[in-house]
Amino acid sequence: MQNYSQDLIIPTDPAGYLLYTEDWNELVANQLAEIDGVGPLTEDHWTIIQSLRRHYFEVGGVPSLRHICVENHLDPHCITTLFKDHGREVWRLAGLPNPGDEATAYL
Repeated sequence: MQNYSQDLIIPTDPAGYLLYTEDWNELVANQLAEIDGVGPLTEDHWTIIQSLRRHYFEVGGVPSLRHICVENHLDPHCITTLFKDHGREVWRLAGLPNPGDEATAYL
């Protein structure tokens, strides 16, 4: 597993999740996407990232990722087509904290 903290100038845990959600911005998301080899983030990527952040800060938990796709009028499987490491990656790119082992299993 790559140590993301060596590639970013902001603090992350060993799995690459930001330690402080307030450190997140679009530049950080783009850096993480580059490190992960996702490529340039498209409008669909940003739609999902922003929706996931909105949900997290309103509800405080991990939403159904399929729901995030559908609510944004995208294919129900958009996470698996847009992001290489599926839910884990979009969660990290959105600058959200490590959800823990159990929640990560559902991402």
